[in-house]
Amino acid sequence: MATTRTTFSLDEALAEQARRLGVNVSAAAREGVAAAVRAAMARSDREAYVDRPESPDDVWVEAEAWGAE
Repeated sequence: MATTRTTFSLDEALAEQARRLGVNVSAAAREGVAAAVRAAMARSDREAYVDRPESPDDVWVEAEAWGAE
């Protein structure tokens, strides 16, 4: 997996708590960004479905017929 360096700001008190508790800030940031990306992708998928909901078409009717054989 290729990685890229990035910089972000963190509240001083929160950074101190993380240091005191031994929290790996880099790992926590990676996990947080990954979770935010998954949530954004899910929202985007839902919005796309609402804009263009699925509907039956001839191609799927034929495909379903193949499965029944």
